[in-house]
Amino acid sequence: MYFGKKNKKSSLNKQTGDITSPFNNNMDEKQSVQQKGKVTPKTENLKPISDSTEVFIKEVKDQLHSPADLIIRNMTESITIIYIDNLVKEEILNGKILPVLQDIQNATPDSIHSQLPLPQVNVEDRLNECIKTMLTGAVIIHVAGYAMVTMVIIPARESRGLSAPENESQVIGSQVGFNESLSTNISLVRRFILSPDLSNEQLKVGNQTNTSLSILYIDGVASEQNVNTVRQRIQTLDIEDLIDSAELAELIDDSSLSIFPQMLLTERPDRFCDGLLSGKIGVLVDGSSMGILCPYAFIEFFQSREDRNLRWPIATFVRWLRFVAIFISIFFTPLYVASLTFHYEVIPQPLLVPLSESRAKVPFPPILEALFLELIMELLREAGARLPTKIGQTIGIVGGVVLGTAAVQAGITSNILIIIVALCALSSFITPSYMMGNVIRLLRFPIIILAGFWGYYGIMLAFCILVIHLLRQTSLGAPYMAPFYPPRLKDLGDSLVRLPYPFIVRKSPNARVENPEYSKVRVNLKGDKEKGEE
Repeated sequence: MYFGKKNKKSSLNKQTGDITSPFNNNMDEKQSVQQKGKVTPKTENLKPISDSTEVFIKEVKDQLHSPADLIIRNMTESITIIYIDNLVKEEILNGKILPVLQDIQNATPDSIHSQLPLPQVNVEDRLNECIKTMLTGAVIIHVAGYAMVTMVIIPARESRGLSAPENESQVIGSQVGFNESLSTNISLVRRFILSPDLSNEQLKVGNQTNTSLSILYIDGVASEQNVNTVRQRIQTLDIEDLIDSAELAELIDDSSLSIFPQMLLTERPDRFCDGLLSGKIGVLVDGSSMGILCPYAFIEFFQSREDRNLRWPIATFVRWLRFVAIFISIFFTPLYVASLTFHYEVIPQPLLVPLSESRAKVPFPPILEALFLELIMELLREAGARLPTKIGQTIGIVGGVVLGTAAVQAGITSNILIIIVALCALSSFITPSYMMGNVIRLLRFPIIILAGFWGYYGIMLAFCILVIHLLRQTSLGAPYMAPFYPPRLKDLGDSLVRLPYPFIVRKSPNARVENPEYSKVRVNLKGDKEKGEE
């Protein structure tokens, strides 16, 4: 297993937007990794638009390879419209564009531009820009005798309606999640944050897909250095396609070879907005129902937005329950293997007899027995996730009971190990982040192998390697293990426990809030604002 590479220091130049923190990755090194295997971008076509309608139509067909859904309509002797079917809103085309074109006299591109009652109307004289805009949902209006066109952008994009998040459910709080429409997702964010300081920068990534994405942050709260880092990493990407936000997160994070996620993927607008208000940078990708939040510390992956909605003693108990579940999920099965293989003396005397009777018919050593059951558990989990909902639940319950009972009766495994493996699997599902939950389940396998060969020494070796790797990781150059390393006592409180609201400081441990006053504001029980020490 590869645990990533140590990040090097770099410097910042404000004119060029380079990174300037001792915690940030060397951008040259980052870019050199991204350069490997990349495709050389195509030479940009700067061919001008022909003033002949026939030549222009032929050039458009050649560029688009004569698609079957290309619509060409002659409105008058001089006016021709071209668009791709199902990419434009037919009601706007028929209700606001065609009537104007039919009544216009002495049409020119400028006169059409001035008379169309729509916000997104442009005049273009480059063929490549005309084609790109047409693919985003534009109607192209060509007037014979003019080497330019009028582009009316009226995209029609189908998207599913808003629904409750499927992977990040909560009992108390908002019950709406992102969908695949970028404009809808941005509107959801603006519904939560009604502030003029909410900044939205739009970029396009992918030579083939030309995918739109938005970088969201609160001006004056998010660190300008972090914003420049995210912007630069996205702008320097040279890839052919971008389909989902998970791909983008892996492309722009600090250590793409690490198994630990350094950016949060969330489908909850309330959690996304909570991160923006804490000084983080968010990225929304068109076509993806998951938003990206960065920088993100390791401990924040085990915190839920619902913690803010529960009373602070209950939320604190749930957080500590998650920490206990992490330890159980990763180390419980390895401890069983190590104890039965090398360290019988640590097992309490009352448990020796039940353990001996349970393993009397098992012909395999504990390491093979544990790996076999863990593999079965992962197979059941994957099968339940890929099958339809009703069938998946049946497979998970019936399959687990039938296979577990059959394995014990056949003498392949023991009853006690089935209980331990089931407890470890249950503990891994408590993690609020799906990606971090996958990491926890994966970590069990190498630790079980080390425990089977070297016992408790192997477990300690795995634990040391894991801690060293986590201490070396960064997220946008910020320490991944903040606020534990480097130690920040003022941030420890709201990390380990959910403090009462009068003592909560709205600042992420590694977000580097730009405005110092923002990280000091606290709200007392009467609703008055007071400033406390950092």
